[in-house]
Amino acid sequence: MWRQSDDDWFGKTDIICLGDWAKQYLDYAEAAFSVKTYSEKCLAFRKLFEFLDPACPVSDLTSAVLLPYLQKQMKLRSGYAANKDRKNLVAAWNWGMKYLDPPLEPPNPCLVAKMPEKRTPRYIPPESDFWKVYDVAEGQDKVMLLTYLHLAGRKSEVFRLMVSDLDFDNSRIRLSTRKRVGGNLEYDWLPMTKELSGALAEWLEVRPVDSDYVFVCIDKTAFTKEYYGKPFTKRLHLMRRLCSKAGVKSFGFHAIRHLSASCLYKKGNSVGVIQAILRHKSPSTTERYLKTLGLEQVRDALEGLSRPATTQLVALPTRQKVRKENVRKNKKAV
Repeated sequence: MWRQSDDDWFGKTDIICLGDWAKQYLDYAEAAFSVKTYSEKCLAFRKLFEFLDPACPVSDLTSAVLLPYLQKQMKLRSGYAANKDRKNLVAAWNWGMKYLDPPLEPPNPCLVAKMPEKRTPRYIPPESDFWKVYDVAEGQDKVMLLTYLHLAGRKSEVFRLMVSDLDFDNSRIRLSTRKRVGGNLEYDWLPMTKELSGALAEWLEVRPVDSDYVFVCIDKTAFTKEYYGKPFTKRLHLMRRLCSKAGVKSFGFHAIRHLSASCLYKKGNSVGVIQAILRHKSPSTTERYLKTLGLEQVRDALEGLSRPATTQLVALPTRQKVRKENVRKNKKAV
């Protein structure tokens, strides 16, 4: 009987299973991306393996297989969720083509058609509502809100803000972000306004905790005592509570970033200036922000089409007058 050699049994195979691909990519992603992004990628594979056996070879993942899977996810979850999974699987396959040994074969089977989405416009509060919330906030919360408004920062960027990022001498402040290709932590300097500089300096002077981070947990409740003195990773109920106290429609930290862009836009700043403040690599990203902000400017333009004051408004017949005219014509016809 023919017998395989030890090399045949224990040698390297050219077949990679879906589970191996997922594990190696997620090991890379855990180190390269934020916790939120890593969790999103884990979810994409977890959902995929409810549909496909992770022991299957990667060659079993074809566009013909993936498209029905994403269509199913669209029905079970949403088109947005399905497209998010698609995005992460595309990135994972691209990574495998470059770094796995043996590499995954092109073309990328995950590059199937995107699912239709139903997105509701993001709520951006009126500037007056922000100041109402600001007025009811106290201490650290008030300074944090001002920081979000003046820097147009993302939630995690302000949470990560350290004392060493504050350059009071040169009136500038440094924010770190992972919203870059590859997930690398990158730093950007922004001007620090006089109002923000004064608020931050005062907060550092009076805060009850000495920390390398600017904003830390200072509550001593039973729920938060283990986090005392540590930087925030979440503030789940703060904005809802403050908005309720101020009597305004609820909005979150990221809505303040959009509000900052809206205020800058209404003051006549160019897309390039707003792009620099939002720290978008591409102006098209900034333009997507501003598409939802220009309604009032469009309204002003359309109002310019209104009739001049010297012209007469065309008198349209009322419904009652039209009805009487129709009755008269019918009688005449009889």
